[in-house]
Amino acid sequence: MDFKQNIVLEDARVLLRPFNPADLEQLRAIAFDEDTWRYTVTCLTSEADLQQWAKEALAARRNASRYTFVIEDKATGQLAGSTSYGNISATDKRLEIGWTWLGKAYRGSGLNHHCKFLLLQYAFEVLHCARVELKTDVLNTRSRKAMLKLGATEEGILRSHTLMHDGRRRDTIYYSILETEWSAIQQTIFKDMLPGASH
Repeated sequence: MDFKQNIVLEDARVLLRPFNPADLEQLRAIAFDEDTWRYTVTCLTSEADLQQWAKEALAARRNASRYTFVIEDKATGQLAGSTSYGNISATDKRLEIGWTWLGKAYRGSGLNHHCKFLLLQYAFEVLHCARVELKTDVLNTRSRKAMLKLGATEEGILRSHTLMHDGRRRDTIYYSILETEWSAIQQTIFKDMLPGASH
């Protein structure tokens, strides 16, 4: 994966493009919502937190450890949140989709489903990954249901895996989709997003 390349993914509903510092102006309007960060390692509650998040996102792209996108709602032209590719292993043809957060108004809107389709499609069809991973807090039932709805397979729980921003040690549950499964998932779960599908 070429981290210097500007990867832009889009369909009729959503546009994903690389994060840049100018995006902070719009992200600031949606970032400081306690509910967004309940099950995440990161917690943005202040301008300093947001600046640190931006600094880490840019550094991670420079050192090729994570590629952070912003999510633009094409209906309004407004930024809805962020998502990333990370834990990338070119040798193993594997990456993780995660670090995803959406402003309150966009949760449950279907926007995330479009994002995941574009990210999975690019991972399997352009990057030729053999495996895409997803993970979440075992307590995050909404996220767990969403991952199963993507066609991902639940693999298991890593106990006391991650230290959270509030001091709790999180049990992390892993999911995956394999390259061999992508065609069937695309034709069923994402069939309405394929060319020629009636909307």
